[in-house]
Amino acid sequence: MTILKKCWIFVIGIITASILVAAPANAATNPFIDVTTKDTHYPAIVELYNKGIVEGTSSNTYEPYKQVTRQEAALFIANALKLDTVNVPNSKFTDVPKSSKYYGAIAALSYKGVISGFPDGTFRPTNTLTRSQIAKMITLAFELSISKNTVTPFKDVNSISDIPTRQYIQTLVDYKITTGTTPTTFSPYTALNRGQLATFLKRAIDATGGGDFEIIGIE
Repeated sequence: MTILKKCWIFVIGIITASILVAAPANAATNPFIDVTTKDTHYPAIVELYNKGIVEGTSSNTYEPYKQVTRQEAALFIANALKLDTVNVPNSKFTDVPKSSKYYGAIAALSYKGVISGFPDGTFRPTNTLTRSQIAKMITLAFELSISKNTVTPFKDVNSISDIPTRQYIQTLVDYKITTGTTPTTFSPYTALNRGQLATFLKRAIDATGGGDFEIIGIE
């Protein structure tokens, strides 16, 4: 074997070894046994989990089709915005104690004007969110330009009498954060699930200058 050939074999060996060593470091970690590559929300869940934005319901489950609670949504949104959840003013919600892991996120978003409570002074942290409610939260949280268009592609939204709700949903359409549950429906009063929230958040991050991939699917 010639010296030149030996040198080429040595160089190729070094390159191969470098690739094998580097690959695991760059690979995204997916600890969730209930989130597979066949899932529409897989890219968003895994990406946001690795960025510390979303978390599972246990060490190895995410439960993407479980209805998301108001406190979970607040935590994920606060994480996405990288808000200070420690040095926050009092939330003033009577049902959100300072001992709650969600207290800081809820207080920060309340101060920012993204969320508000109910007339009785409660936040009702364990209640679920509807798809129309998350449209408002995302629009305000990411400071999106609210659409002036009150006519949306969705027949079940155009029938809503509340104009701001229609505008918040149209805003998500404008920013390509939603495409609806079908081309003509948004299902505004359907409860939001954890997988959908991850997808909405990832798209919002992308639309406002973050992220590096596009999620394709119906939401």
